[in-house]
Amino acid sequence: MSLPLQGVRVVEFVHMVMGPTCGLVLADLGAEVIKIEPLGGDHTRKLTASGAGFFPTYNRNKKSLAVDLKSQEGRDIVLKLIGSADVVSENFRPGAMEKLGFGYAALKKVKPDLVYCSHKGFLAGPYEHRTALDEVAQMMGGLAYMTGGKDKPLRAGASVNDVMGGMFGAIAILAALYQRQQTGQGQEVKSALFENNVFLVAQHMMEALMTGKPALPMTERIRAWAVYDTFTTADQEKVFVGVVTDTQWKVFCEAFGRADLLADPSLTTNPQRVEARPRIIPIVTGIFGKLTKQQVMDKCERLGLPFAPIATPEDLFDDPHLKASGGMTGITLPNGRKTQVPILPIEMDGQRFGARLDLPRIGQHTRELLAGLGYAPQEIERLVRDGVARAA
Repeated sequence: MSLPLQGVRVVEFVHMVMGPTCGLVLADLGAEVIKIEPLGGDHTRKLTASGAGFFPTYNRNKKSLAVDLKSQEGRDIVLKLIGSADVVSENFRPGAMEKLGFGYAALKKVKPDLVYCSHKGFLAGPYEHRTALDEVAQMMGGLAYMTGGKDKPLRAGASVNDVMGGMFGAIAILAALYQRQQTGQGQEVKSALFENNVFLVAQHMMEALMTGKPALPMTERIRAWAVYDTFTTADQEKVFVGVVTDTQWKVFCEAFGRADLLADPSLTTNPQRVEARPRIIPIVTGIFGKLTKQQVMDKCERLGLPFAPIATPEDLFDDPHLKASGGMTGITLPNGRKTQVPILPIEMDGQRFGARLDLPRIGQHTRELLAGLGYAPQEIERLVRDGVARAA
């Protein structure tokens, strides 16, 4: 089956998470994504600790062209490559691409149909020249407050703004490519961390308006449902269980022998049950406390009640659903170890999108790409020998 974006060429100047995520989405869907790297490689390759997973997660299905952008010959190579591309994607600090001569205003003059995507900290406005990180956006955008509270704001446990910012960048690129079919013209599109974060927190902004009360952080908020909690089981494990509809409440009460709760007129509706949480939760806690984790999960699954074991990221490597559904794809880590990484969480006509190209080595595709641009073999070797380009 041909891939949706087959034939689309993307040149990306990216590092860290947001820009690479955008390229990953396009690459997994079939675009040829060419990663422009300095001769020493994208510095994300060298991150350790909490950044160690960035490069292997967001850079499969890409080609690597390593080139010295400080040299005129290096810039000429990249300009020639861009001339063959449909899309340029970048996520460097404001003004960095313009200094290199690769800003949208300059490239538009030589390639009017180019779609140019910038991933920044902020869209146009008073903050647009600030440097931002995911954590900066979460702190100033209300997400850290909603997660941890005013006295101990806490960033979400994943790079949510970076990842979603890259996704929105990909959406904007696809919209611009579709519009180009009608107009013949490219355009500049942008995605940003702060605005992405505000979009995430919008539900809490509206909650405050609708209720007339300040939105409480997760550590303090009243649940929207009477049973929507994590419970400790008889074997001292933990399971999250939700009972979120009147039908589920009926199923729960009947299955666990609490006809008295079902018959109680003060517990007929969800708002009533939310008010009665101080009475309900100890009862539910007692019920689940007599069962093992597996017994709770088996029973909830039979009943159709929402439930979840409390998993760690490492647990997901052995998740039976991910294994059976093809939710992981194989890659080779820089140290040579073979492993699996999650793929895009979408399906098209029954098809999932995995790895076609492994993680690229620095400059792995330099010779191939230069040859495709018309450089003769001896000229390619001279560029490599002179340090203008690097080939793996």
